[in-house]
Parts: sequence; structure tokens; C-alpha cells
Amino acid sequence: MGGNREFFYRRLHSLLGVVPVGIFLIQHLIVNHFATKGVEAFNNAAHFMESLPFRYVLEAVIIFIPIIFHAVYGLYIAFTAKNNVSNYSFFRNQMFLLQRVTGIITLIFIVWHVWETRIAAALGAEVNFQMMENILANPFMLVFYIVGVVSTIFHFANGLWSFCVSWGITVSPRSQLISTYVTLGIFVALSFVGLRAIFAFV
Repeated sequence: MGGNREFFYRRLHSLLGVVPVGIFLIQHLIVNHFATKGVEAFNNAAHFMESLPFRYVLEAVIIFIPIIFHAVYGLYIAFTAKNNVSNYSFFRNQMFLLQRVTGIITLIFIVWHVWETRIAAALGAEVNFQMMENILANPFMLVFYIVGVVSTIFHFANGLWSFCVSWGITVSPRSQLISTYVTLGIFVALSFVGLRAIFAFV
């Protein structure tokens, strides 16, 4: 019975990392990328997202509840997983370890980012271009955001590989190899988008 429950939780953890959390990540990166088109373009995109009907319900159901479950169960996996990188230093084992490490970095980054933006907005601050410009004017915060964004994107992209395996989408070694190249491509493409957005505020 316990094994079935853990199997279900792992499947749910994997699914939520892609839908809806992964989709939200991509959407968030696209909105932030409007900063490369100037102050007005970013502010218009940000204000459009804030003006969506039932925004708080959508944020709770589609973003925060799935992220909390994914994070809490992900921490359980990270601290109970047996990493064999020192004994078996091959590519997939390295990715397995990096997935756990970037998961912890991503959690720290998301909590801080929510505090700086969503909580600040709830307290009356306006989430706009100037807010992000002020945050990233601090060199320490600039490095923190670069590391956080790249870690988050890696965690998502590499998690896609695991998702495809655990859900039976990629079963054969060849399909898993192809999936490795595809997910690495996704990581590079989304990192390009994310880093361009960050440096647009600098």
C-alpha cells in the first residue's frame, strides 16, 4: 500500500513539474522577455497578467499549490535519494545529482523572488520595470538572479527528461538519447531568453 502511495506521489510530483509549473515558467520567461523591447512593453505585459480575471484563484490553483507540493515532495526525494556520482561518474548520474542540487537552489530563488515581487505587490508596491531595475542594480542580486534563473530552467528541462521516462514516453535507449538532446536544447533556448530578460533590466 505504501509503495503504491509513493508511486502515485512521484508520478504527481513529475506531472506537476511540467503541467502546470513548467508551463507557467515558460509564460513567465516570455513576459519578462518583453523587457528587451523597452520599459513600456514590459509594463504593458506585466499589467496584462495582473488584470486577468480571477487572478488570485488562478495563482493559487495553477501556480502556488502545485509549486508547494512539487517543492516539498522534491525536498523529500532530494534528501532520501542515493546519489552514486562518486562511484559511477557517468552523464545520467551527474544529471540526477544536478537535478537535486538545482531543485534546492530553485526553491530558495523562487521564495526570494515571490517575497520581492508578489508579497511586495500585496503590500502596495507596483511590479514594473523600475522594480526589477532597482533589484538588479545590486551586483549581488544580479548574480543571484542569474544563478536562480539558470538553475530553475535546468531543473525544468532536465525534469522533462525524467518525466518522459517515468510516464513511458521514452522507453528505448535511442528515444532517451534523443530526449537528452531535445531537453538540452530546451535548456539552452530558455536560458537565452531568461538571461536576455535579466540583462534588459540592467
